[in-house]
Amino acid sequence: MKAATVHEIKQELGTLKPAELVEICQRLARFKKENKELLTYLLFEAHHEEGYVESVKQEIDGLFETVNPSHLYFAKKTLRKIVRIINKYARYSGRKQSEIEWRIYFCKRLKDSGIPFYQNKVTANLYEGQLKKIGQLFEDLHEDLQHDYRKEIEPLLEQAPVTKKFFSFFRR
Repeated sequence: MKAATVHEIKQELGTLKPAELVEICQRLARFKKENKELLTYLLFEAHHEEGYVESVKQEIDGLFETVNPSHLYFAKKTLRKIVRIINKYARYSGRKQSEIEWRIYFCKRLKDSGIPFYQNKVTANLYEGQLKKIGQLFEDLHEDLQHDYRKEIEPLLEQAPVTKKFFSFFRR
């Protein structure tokens, strides 16, 4: 079976009655956990984005508590899990401001955790990848927000061996 395009689905949903839409959403929620999570966000969290951002930060805190710093291999696995969760919640939210807050928070927590993440190439690349994503998101923000976030981002770049050229726009 070939899946319909988003445009075709949108047109078809526009022709349905509200009761039929509710039934379709309920069936959709039954099949995948991500569908249920997205519907939960859209129905309950989208109106309170600040609270949603804070709840995700609390989840990140909880996951950082489970990081095993005794060996970088185990720490790496948990850090990757945290990044996957941030990516998922960023897709749900769709707001660049929320995503940049979560990524900055992750980098701060990683730096403050005491994990020697620069001793392992994979974890160092994970950190630098988050900085690059922050940089890409940073360019799309309003100037006032850029100014606010620049203060939070600069300490994260101090010891990062990433190319300074990529982050030159932070140093205005």
